[in-house]
Amino acid sequence: MKRYYMYVLVCADGTLYTGYTSDLERREREHQTGNGAKYTRPAYRRPCRMIYSASYATKSLAMKAEYRFKQLSRKEKEARLKAEGVQGFGVTPKYKRVDTWKDEEE
Repeated sequence: MKRYYMYVLVCADGTLYTGYTSDLERREREHQTGNGAKYTRPAYRRPCRMIYSASYATKSLAMKAEYRFKQLSRKEKEARLKAEGVQGFGVTPKYKRVDTWKDEEE
């Protein structure tokens, strides 16, 4: 069964980028090489480090999770990430991958 993911990157300039994908490794590689989202293409935003991901059963659920996360303030995003076990947002933050499948809306 194909899975979809909502993920969060921390960029070299300290900003957070949120997206969704069906292939985390490919998408992170695209962001690293400047072939990802327009936001992560500038050299001053790279490297980007994936600090969080959550798995969903459908593309729609992953997109909804991405949208909800993007609506949060920076402070709210950091609080949510810390609650999920992500530690720090520096150059080498501790990565937290959520392996529980989120098949329902949060």
